[in-house]
Amino acid sequence: MPTDHTARPPLSVLDLAPVPEGSTPGDALRNTLDLARHAERLGYRRYWLAEHHNMTGIASAATSVVIGHVAAGTATIRVGAGGIMLPNHSPLVIAEQFGTLEALFPGRIDLGLGRAPGTDQMTLRALRRDPSVAEQFPQDVLELQALLGPVQPGQRVQAVPGAGSNVPLWILGSSLFGGQLAAAFGLPYAFASHFAPDALMRALQVYRENFTPSAQLDRPYAMVGVNVVAAETDAEARRLFTSAQQSFARLIRGTRGQLPPPIDDIESFWSPLEKAQAMNMLSCSFVGSAETVRRGLDSFLAETGADEIMVASAIHDHAARVRSYEILAEVHGALRAAA
Repeated sequence: MPTDHTARPPLSVLDLAPVPEGSTPGDALRNTLDLARHAERLGYRRYWLAEHHNMTGIASAATSVVIGHVAAGTATIRVGAGGIMLPNHSPLVIAEQFGTLEALFPGRIDLGLGRAPGTDQMTLRALRRDPSVAEQFPQDVLELQALLGPVQPGQRVQAVPGAGSNVPLWILGSSLFGGQLAAAFGLPYAFASHFAPDALMRALQVYRENFTPSAQLDRPYAMVGVNVVAAETDAEARRLFTSAQQSFARLIRGTRGQLPPPIDDIESFWSPLEKAQAMNMLSCSFVGSAETVRRGLDSFLAETGADEIMVASAIHDHAARVRSYEILAEVHGALRAAA
């Protein structure tokens, strides 16, 4: 059933460690830690980082390393992967990595799992992975879960650290498959509607209607991804949002790069077809002043019944990005006070 919104759902942060044009991956990773510290102070529940490869605009390829960097520089916020693309790795290696993180930062680590490669096919081969291994994703999830669970009698291969840590797993997805798998395994589900919104409502329905309780979770728990760009005025926020709009248009063109600075006239940048495709991908976005974002997010929460909101904000200027999360936290606080 949808969440009772007399209590507002928690907010969390999805950070791709973006590399703005004119900066370096080192700058991006320092900004990531700074944003995480702000998010912790502002009351965000989780801070997740995502695995992508061969992308000059994203610095979080070594996801578990960046998670350790963020967790070491914060004290209370949960830190995790949103997600690890499990077909790129053996379950044992991921169990060891996240078992190590859990040993270092007990009770603060999340492990979201995705089926997509997070890269192109040539890079996938460079990762020494066969594209067909994605078909084994359900079995790999179960193997990973077992490696993170209690050691069984006669078990000869153990994740050290990892065994017995019970790091909480999440299933990530942008289609019905992820919702079906999360429901069958009794795991929390995170839907990537911040860039692939088309199947959102149907996937949530499938997940909730078919959920089977597990040792980790006794009822469905759905987190939904959104983009938020908040600023002092609607006009300022819309200008900041042109960085994300340019990035999605470049994605459609096949010309990825670092995160571009905002521009005054986005209409001169893209064709009508590119605009239609990019804005469809960005349809779960809330851009504007505090009041504009509040209205949009309130309507979205009523529609989806989300248990938690995961917020991505591709903003070129780091200070403006931090301010956007501050405004959102203020909006969320106002919403909770009014509920």
